[in-house]
Amino acid sequence: MIPRYTPAEVGALWSPAARYRTWLEVELAACEAMEATGAVPAGTAASIRPIADRLDPDRIDAIERETRHDVIAFLTHVEELAGPPARWLHLGMTSSDVLDTGLAISLRGAADAILARADALLAAFRARIEEHRHTPMIGRSHGIHAEPITFGVALAGHFAEIARARRRVASARHEIAVGKIAGAVGTYAHLDPAVEAAALAKLGLRPETVATQIVPRDRHAAFVTACASVAGAIERFATNVRHWQRTEVLEAEEAFAKGQKGSSAMPHKRNPILSENLCGLARVVRAQVVPALENVALWHERDISHSSVERMMMPDVTATTAFMLERCRTLIEGLVVYPQNLGHNLARARGLWASEGVLLALVRAGKPRQEAYVWVQRNAMRAFHGEGDFLELLLADTEIRALVGEDAIRAELDLDRALAKCGAIIDRALGETP
Repeated sequence: MIPRYTPAEVGALWSPAARYRTWLEVELAACEAMEATGAVPAGTAASIRPIADRLDPDRIDAIERETRHDVIAFLTHVEELAGPPARWLHLGMTSSDVLDTGLAISLRGAADAILARADALLAAFRARIEEHRHTPMIGRSHGIHAEPITFGVALAGHFAEIARARRRVASARHEIAVGKIAGAVGTYAHLDPAVEAAALAKLGLRPETVATQIVPRDRHAAFVTACASVAGAIERFATNVRHWQRTEVLEAEEAFAKGQKGSSAMPHKRNPILSENLCGLARVVRAQVVPALENVALWHERDISHSSVERMMMPDVTATTAFMLERCRTLIEGLVVYPQNLGHNLARARGLWASEGVLLALVRAGKPRQEAYVWVQRNAMRAFHGEGDFLELLLADTEIRALVGEDAIRAELDLDRALAKCGAIIDRALGETP
């Protein structure tokens, strides 16, 4: 994590202080569960809990430099602060009981931060979709003019994709909310499964089905992949904004604040810096999917080849995803839309967007499809080369006019008719539950 792309709330989740407080909560939850069975003297956890605010990450680091083991260093420091009662902590447990259960708590918190930001982004999209529900624009395939849509429909497509990505994160949050307090290789040799169930329930987690020494990493891979899905959805929107903002297009552009500078050399520049930033950050998140998947194949009951990866990956992925959601919300809220330019670019098609409608009218009138295609295309290519308006050329084509008639030709170039179902598409998108 770097501060520039780290929301404070998410950064705090991954701080050393938060990590050690979480580890202590795991140990205390296990201790309380053992107290209930009589395995640990009653009141042990309560006597230790007050040290939570005195945990010193620097002291733990100093101990670790000697022990070369982070959990032992943590437990040693807890013993320094809590004294004799601390001997009852970690009873029958292994390091991964603490590490993986603590990681689940951290990831759950990060998921909540991501979901909250996704909800805010979807609300911002919803408002802009309604604003431009009826704003016509040309649709594009391969970047080339195709058929008309509305700007609201264009935004609704992004809304629906982000909503799907949000559901993936919510599913991954559920999948990742498991822990283990099952001992060295997950066999409860020195523990009782009831202790695990009670301790994890206190922490709001479920027991891993078959833990081995660790929580299997397919869960974590699914979480990272869900975050990458969010990043990919944002990147697609940002890519479109970059195209819309091109000088030759200028259908929409990022907000440009008073006093903002676009270039150190050219005072006239207004660059899509937010969108470009989002496209770049998406690469960072997406790049973590392969390491996350590679972490799945660990040796036997466990090894620690995943550990170093996750220390870097999980804070970076969650912080960057949350940041991207915040920045994308700023982008859509401030997006400046130019309906006049949208209309101008639509008009540049000279009615060519109606070519399929005319083709289908000819087919319905009895013309074989491929022959009808040739009839429409010969007029379309003339319009493309500036030899006239598509409607005028169609009306002047005696074969087409004789077969379908002037009224049918004009009907196919009716923009309102072409866009008649766009509202239903928007309603369907907005009606889905994120």
